[in-house]
Amino acid sequence: MQLFEKIERTTEDFFSREELENKIKEKKQLIIKYGVDLTAPFLHIGHAVNLWMMREFQNYGHKVVFLLGDFTTTIGDPTGKLSTRKIMTQEAIEKNAEEFIRQVSKVLDTREEVFEIRRNSEWYSKMSISELFSLFQMVTHSRLISRDMFKKRIESETDIYINELLYPIIQGYDSVMIKSDLTIVGSDQLFNEMMGKFYQKKFDLSEQVIITTKITNGLCGINKQSKSLGNYVAITDSARDMFGKVMSLPDKDITDWMRVYTDMSLADVEKIEADMDSKILSPRDSKINLGCEIVKRYYSQEEADQEKEWFITTFSKNEFPEDTPLINVSNMTDPLYQLIHSNIMKNSSSGEIRRLISQGAVSIDDNKIVDPYYKIPMMDDSTSDNQIFKIKIGKRRFYRIQAASC
Repeated sequence: MQLFEKIERTTEDFFSREELENKIKEKKQLIIKYGVDLTAPFLHIGHAVNLWMMREFQNYGHKVVFLLGDFTTTIGDPTGKLSTRKIMTQEAIEKNAEEFIRQVSKVLDTREEVFEIRRNSEWYSKMSISELFSLFQMVTHSRLISRDMFKKRIESETDIYINELLYPIIQGYDSVMIKSDLTIVGSDQLFNEMMGKFYQKKFDLSEQVIITTKITNGLCGINKQSKSLGNYVAITDSARDMFGKVMSLPDKDITDWMRVYTDMSLADVEKIEADMDSKILSPRDSKINLGCEIVKRYYSQEEADQEKEWFITTFSKNEFPEDTPLINVSNMTDPLYQLIHSNIMKNSSSGEIRRLISQGAVSIDDNKIVDPYYKIPMMDDSTSDNQIFKIKIGKRRFYRIQAASC
């Protein structure tokens, strides 16, 4: 099947492939469960591997049910956590739901024929205590406690709260309510989705197939992509940030990223890998190729070409970009770290900015500044308002600043 050829390159495992083949042979529209915990509305290209696979199924007429876990989010999923997570307010959940929908629309086809939004509060807010307890009675303590995360908590003598133990049950029952045929997840969600298969069997329903997807190293070359580690490419990053971040990827991870995060032919990827091994092709040129492919996927070929040209001009020819934003600064007499904090890096701490400067990551008019308390010298005459200074922070951030007119 052509569909399988497309999805296998990013598939880690099927549970099971035979079941999926049989479902497809029935020639009915499959219901693909895409459940999201609404704690953090943030998707990087690692998350998007699942979305692109769902998009392939949509291209064949199958439907993604975007299941907003507005009820389960109030419980708290312990996945990947060695400590208990704070419970969110309903207002924060609703705000995050809107942001999630905005982000997934960059990949998924959101036409109603192949996309539907559901909330699990639809059934849980109406469920009686007796109905809820009937779900609990189907699952043993030993089944729940077999989850790796709970084992680690027990070994470290860290508390496990009852609501956390119940989370896999609640998430699993979602599969019953939407009659899910397929779910595509990272391996960290396998336990919860196997619970979905378990409950579907209990309720005499066709069991969902689970596909787990491949995970690569993040930009640091060690851990998987993570917001907390800052080693990710977000699907909402600008085309310039996407391209620039890719250029910081370790050489050893280039072809893995090509296989997982682009739709380049595998034959082309293998040739690039062989050419790099034999020194015919440089890692830098390969990363430029990768950057173009990722930007093209989320934006367009035109923007990919523009970012390639911008990168080569800026870094190969060592030119300061002409399209650098001009920032009007109200107090040019502030120490450099404060000037940057107030006008450029407002979301960073003063301490972080001082460290950047001390480490030589900031230059003004091509002169590296290492004193956080440095003050930019201003002319005393009437032309001082027209002075423009070029600031570079790190490798990819460029700014022009001038004194704000009174």
